[in-house]
Amino acid sequence: MTARSSLTVVLAAGEGTRMRSALPKVLHQVAGQSLLAHVLDAAPHGTGASLAVVIGPDHKAVADEVRRVRADAATFVQAERLGTAHAVLAAREAIARGADDLLVAFGDTPLISAETFARLRAPLEQRAALAVLGFRAADPTGYGRLLLDGDRLVAIREHADATAEERKVTLCNAGVMAFDGRRALEILDRIGNANSKGEYYLVDAVEIVREMGLEAVVIETSEDEVRGINNKTQLAEAEAVMQARLRQAALDAGVTLVAPETVYLAADTKFGSDVTIEPFVVIGPGVTIGDGAVIHSFSHIVLSSIGKNALVGPFARMRPGSSLGEGAKIGNFVETKAATIEAGAKINHLSYVGDAHVGAKANLGAGTITCNYDGFFKHKTTIGEGAFIGTHASLVAPVKIGNGAYIGSGSVITKDVPDDAMAVERSPQTNREGGAARYREMKLRAKAKEG
Repeated sequence: MTARSSLTVVLAAGEGTRMRSALPKVLHQVAGQSLLAHVLDAAPHGTGASLAVVIGPDHKAVADEVRRVRADAATFVQAERLGTAHAVLAAREAIARGADDLLVAFGDTPLISAETFARLRAPLEQRAALAVLGFRAADPTGYGRLLLDGDRLVAIREHADATAEERKVTLCNAGVMAFDGRRALEILDRIGNANSKGEYYLVDAVEIVREMGLEAVVIETSEDEVRGINNKTQLAEAEAVMQARLRQAALDAGVTLVAPETVYLAADTKFGSDVTIEPFVVIGPGVTIGDGAVIHSFSHIVLSSIGKNALVGPFARMRPGSSLGEGAKIGNFVETKAATIEAGAKINHLSYVGDAHVGAKANLGAGTITCNYDGFFKHKTTIGEGAFIGTHASLVAPVKIGNGAYIGSGSVITKDVPDDAMAVERSPQTNREGGAARYREMKLRAKAKEG
């Protein structure tokens, strides 16, 4: 038998339930990534794989997400919602190319894996015309049942149509299928709409395959993996499952999670070796954490990179575009944004550093602020290597602080400071003898008049 190498994947990403939200269902997120992106990532890649995504009309945002995640995918529009088979056939042009296999999946099952897609295709090598993904439901109420004769699948019976005996079956339909690509269009075109809703149901493919004298089989997976998302409760449940997976994967890779159940990770978080994450840390998408780094409690990090042996937090916030060099430190109540902080630099507490470059081994005292926004434009602050910024200094961008420069506490710096220079900007201090007593006496008299 010749190897089956070509594949067409049809992914239905139409709306269905709208989650009581203006955001399209498949664009809701789990672990910092859209439901649709999770499925697109799991779908087969590479030579011979062709991906077609079926979307609803006027869903530009969904089409944009498809292009962002999988530039190789084509999109097709299902103008009317006439059932699952009708949705698949919206990609007729892609199916008609006659790839060896046709894989049908859905954009609201973010927990499905690439390995499961591969297992689903395997029976097609053994001359099966159709493989259906099934799961054992803890509570099968409402699910279509997969009815078997030995190892052969003979029908998918919807819950409403099932007999009392058939409802005892716990093997349920996940909706994901793999077809012999050379017979797929013939099978799909035979699906009729002779049902109460006048719609075309993909589940009817099983009986059609049998009528054609072909074989249908079931591949089982876990119930968690095929969770569909139709409301915010199910979204939260999927998030919990995904977080459990990500935490376990991190632990297996050697990351120390002091209290794993309190840490939230993104699907694309990358860890080096000997990383420690303390309790109540939130890591959003696009974060890389280097060897030996420690993230202290209550820190929030998004779209940032953290170097080897760097320290973050507690109570630190790294916003998009932040980069922390080897051995650098940002401490409690420090916020960074679009800031590069070079090796060994320290921002220990109570500071905001945005649109900035901080040189190696620079030290920023408590309350240091880079004043980067003038109400219309963002401006950059550059702080040189080994510079020392005193407590409560405001650096009004655009401004450059030279290597080894020293900024006096409480200064508002509006001009560049040369290398090794000291800049102090303060109003002269005046002490008025007896002034405090006179002030209190004046205020007490005023208060007595009011009383």
